[in-house]
Amino acid sequence: MASNPPAKCCTIGVKHEGEPTGKSIKVGSHDAYLATPPEGKAHKDTAILYLPDVLGIWQNAQLMADQFAANGYLTLLPDLFNGDPIPVNGLGGLDIMTWLKEGSDGKHPHTMEAVDPIVEESIKFLKEQYGIKKIGSVGYCFGAKYVVRHYKDGINVGFVAHPSFVEEDELAAITGPLSIAAAETDQIFPAEKRHKSEEILQKTGQPYQINLFSGTTHGFAVRCDLSDKVQKWSKEQAFNQAVAWFDQHLL
Repeated sequence: MASNPPAKCCTIGVKHEGEPTGKSIKVGSHDAYLATPPEGKAHKDTAILYLPDVLGIWQNAQLMADQFAANGYLTLLPDLFNGDPIPVNGLGGLDIMTWLKEGSDGKHPHTMEAVDPIVEESIKFLKEQYGIKKIGSVGYCFGAKYVVRHYKDGINVGFVAHPSFVEEDELAAITGPLSIAAAETDQIFPAEKRHKSEEILQKTGQPYQINLFSGTTHGFAVRCDLSDKVQKWSKEQAFNQAVAWFDQHLL
């Protein structure tokens, strides 16, 4: 693997303050959150597909989707888990690998077979409903795997932070630019996985970027403690990294 499977650290974080300004919609039968750029500020024919961590559509993800929209990108945040995300700090007695394989009820897994169609449907939705011609995608932790997997289905440019579950052959198969924000302390994407990913990306011939943020741990780009000056700065810089990457390669 180019990054390890998710673990308990993928659920730990701090809920950020703010009032989401997007709206809840349906993409087929699945819930989604849509953040729209200010009038007259939208980048024509482009959008961002936000593929979240295991916490799904929650406060922090919605606020970040709103921030991408404020930077001119129509942003779609789909529910990858059919209404069964893991609450922040709420794993309890549930093993995350069991949740992935079976869901909270033991009947609805969150495997590739379940998630891939939702991503494909979301890409199709952006193209057909909004006339989007170029799609950038952001993926955090769990969502990073599905950014990497779906270049073949219409993702043009990718950004991932503290990725999990990415296979080496998936990373080797990307067909467009990819940027990575990595945490200094991360058992899911440790130094050896990061270095291996760099080797793989060099061979793809695609533009790539890997930024390493000191003083951070897995999940910092979405759910860090904003009262910590280092974490807050790193989260903001990872977001700016994503926007700059899309501005360079998507527009």
